[in-house]
Parts: sequence; C-alpha cells; structure tokens
Amino acid sequence: MSQDLTTFVYLVASVCFIMALRGLSHPKTSLQGNMFGMVGMTLAILATIASPIVTSYVGIIVAIAVGGTAGAVIARTIDMTALPQLVAAFHSLVGLAAVLVAGSAFYAPEAYNIGVPGDIKTASLIEMAIGAGIGAITFTGSILAFGKLQGLITGKPVVFPGQHLFNAALGVAIVLLVVLFAVSQPQWAFWAIVVIALALGVLLIIPIGGADMPVIVSMLNSYSGWAAAGVGFTLGNNLLIITGALVGSSGAILSYIMCKGMNRSFFNVILGGFGGEAGAGSADTGDKSVNSGSAEDASFILANAGSVIIVPGYGLAVGQAQQAVREMADMLKGMGVNVRYAIHPVAGRMPGHMNVLLAEANVPYDEVLEMEEINRDFQQTDVAFVIGANDITNPAAEDDPQSPIYGMPVLKVDDAKTVLFVKRSLSPGYAGIDNPLFYRDNTMMLFGDAKQMTESIVKALEDQ
Repeated sequence: MSQDLTTFVYLVASVCFIMALRGLSHPKTSLQGNMFGMVGMTLAILATIASPIVTSYVGIIVAIAVGGTAGAVIARTIDMTALPQLVAAFHSLVGLAAVLVAGSAFYAPEAYNIGVPGDIKTASLIEMAIGAGIGAITFTGSILAFGKLQGLITGKPVVFPGQHLFNAALGVAIVLLVVLFAVSQPQWAFWAIVVIALALGVLLIIPIGGADMPVIVSMLNSYSGWAAAGVGFTLGNNLLIITGALVGSSGAILSYIMCKGMNRSFFNVILGGFGGEAGAGSADTGDKSVNSGSAEDASFILANAGSVIIVPGYGLAVGQAQQAVREMADMLKGMGVNVRYAIHPVAGRMPGHMNVLLAEANVPYDEVLEMEEINRDFQQTDVAFVIGANDITNPAAEDDPQSPIYGMPVLKVDDAKTVLFVKRSLSPGYAGIDNPLFYRDNTMMLFGDAKQMTESIVKALEDQ
C-alpha cells in the first residue's frame, strides 16, 4: 500500500472515530457509535500493517493475537460493576504504551525519520518528552484509580503537609528537564522525566476521595488521549494525533460536565481531599429513628401509585438488580402506573454507569431522563423508588450550608409524596456523610440487597 493510500485510509478511520464519539453521546445511537469505532480501529490496524514502512509482521501478529484474545476474554467475563476499574486499567496501558513508544523513538530515531542518536530534531525531543511524561502520569495514576475502585487501596484521601507545593515542585522539575532534554539530549534526563512523572501520577491520585472517582476516571481518559497525541507528533502519525486529540478533548469536556454536576471546580477536584470510604466523616445518627418496611409494604404503595420515578445508584450495580427493576417497572406499567427513570450525572463510579446498566436490561430510552429533565417532576410524583443512590439524593446539598456537598445539584426525591429507599444499611455513601433523607417522615427504608428486595417486590405484586 502506498503512503498516499495509507494516509487516505487513516483519514477515513479518523472520520469513523468522530462518528463513534457522536454516536456514543446518546444511548439510542450508542450501538451505532460503537460499530463506527470498531470499523475505524480495524481500518487503522490494516492500513498500518499494509504500510510500506512495516518490514516485519511477526511481532505485529503476536501482539494482535495476545491483545485480541485478552480483550475477548475480558469482554465476556467482566462484571458490569467492574467497568469503572476496567476503564482505569485500560488507561494505564495507554500511558505505558506512550512511555515505551517515546523511549523507542529516543533510542532508535532513525526508524522514525527524526534523526540519529545524539542528533534528534528538537521538536521531536519536546514531543517525545511531553508524551512520555503525560503517559507516565497516566500509567501510575490509573493504577492507583484501579486500586481505589477495586477496594485494594483505601478510598480515603491520603494527604500530607505541603503536598500541593511538593507536587508543584515536581511539575516544575519536569518542565526544566524537558528543556534540558531538548537542548542537550542526555539519556538520564529522559528517564528522570519518566521517573518523576510516575511519582507525580501517584501523588495526584492519592488525595482524591471516593466521591470524586467518576471525575478522575474521565480525567485519566483525557490524559491518555494527550499522551497518545504527543507520541503521534513524534512518530509523524496523523491518525494517532487526531485520535489522541479526540480522546483528550472529549475526556476534558466530560470531566468539566461531571464537575458541573457536583457544583465544584475541576481544580477543586484534582487538589483532592474530599470524600472517603463509607463511614468516614459520617454524622452521628444518635437515636434517630427510621420508617422501615417490607417488600409487601412497598408493593402495596407502588401498585396504588399513579406515577413512579426510579432513581438508580451504585447499589443497583453492586446487586446486579437492573433486570429485576425492569421487571418491576413493566408490571407497574401493566397496572397503569406511569414509570420513569431519573439519572444523575455522577451516579455510580463512572460517567454513564447507570445508563449502561439500564440499557443492558433493555429499558426503553424514552423512559430514562437526565436530572435537569425530570427534577421538577418529583413534586407531582407519588413514589420515588431509590435503589442504592445515596449522595446524589442527599437533601443536605440544598439545606445544610455546613455540609461538604452543599451546592451540589441533587435529585429532589424528597419532594415526592413517598420515598422508597432500597439500601443494605444506613451507612453513608462515597462522600462519607449521613443522609437526612433516611429519617424523613415520607421515607420508607427497605433494608436488603437491591436485587433480592426488588425481586421480593415483584413477587408481592404478582400476588396482589
């Protein structure tokens, strides 16, 4: 394949990636978007293999076989609840790849037409240094994020005196090393950049509390894109530059949207220190009493309601209750009840987590509404059925100026006539604070596993 034809196929692949992002922006077109992404990646791989610069296919074939097999196994076995940490793990691989490719370009520049060892183009040196630095930060940062999401590392913010100043000093050191590397090309400067960036990746993530992990996942997604774009400049690969820029910018935009959904600035999030493990910083419930009920109580209330809004949260994902919830909703609709779903932008542990779960259960897209579309309707709703959603329903965000989440937009489920709250216990959510909604007169707590409780409600509805 000629270089001109390779460039043309790369252009087509880039268009496919753009269409993929457009499709993935809405559940109705997500499948189409995913197909565009797969077609684009297939074209990119085939064009690269057929490129005249490729002289050996053994390594490529082995890499595709190993990577393809691993990807197929993971796709078939991964639990939906583990998707956030899977995304973080994949981001770490992108970061590591950026570091390795930059190192390869530094030690064998003639293979990339950027010079010879000791005499590499200045622009290429800057590009590979930036790509390696961002890649190293992404690698260790994503590993830390994976550990926090998987529960292997504490979800509490880890802070120490002078932390931000120390991180800033490391950032300045990386910039100075990039300048030195571009001027005199010492090997030690390249690896110093990588080592400091690896440390910075750890230090940037450890102060992030559990409540902010959805933002961090999208932020690391952005980092991985910029790392790929930086390496793309080094390699002179237009496709890598375009796709890296797409991933980097979309991840940055998504991070901004997530921060807006929590009424916090992006810098406030990355500076860390907010949110922790369940129980951390929770208010003393003292002798507060709650109204608890059974599945039979809930089924009676639901069957006699005119309208129900279901609010899913991470508890839905943990309990794998999406199919049971869909069955319950279908039964209620058969009884003439108007059933809809309310999605908060930061529900779950990654952007779109709840949308994916509901789509898996074949919930009709027109019944799933975003917070700004449905929040006003709670006042005219008979029952708000909250299943495992804690912080995003906490009225303290509006009522208590002293609350850490004050000002965060929340779903106003407390405006409904009755709130049915499915939860294992009264433990706080990822933000580590108590939820006053549990103790409201119009709230009935349904203690138990999300799936088991919902299935019990379905059985009770069948018996009516």
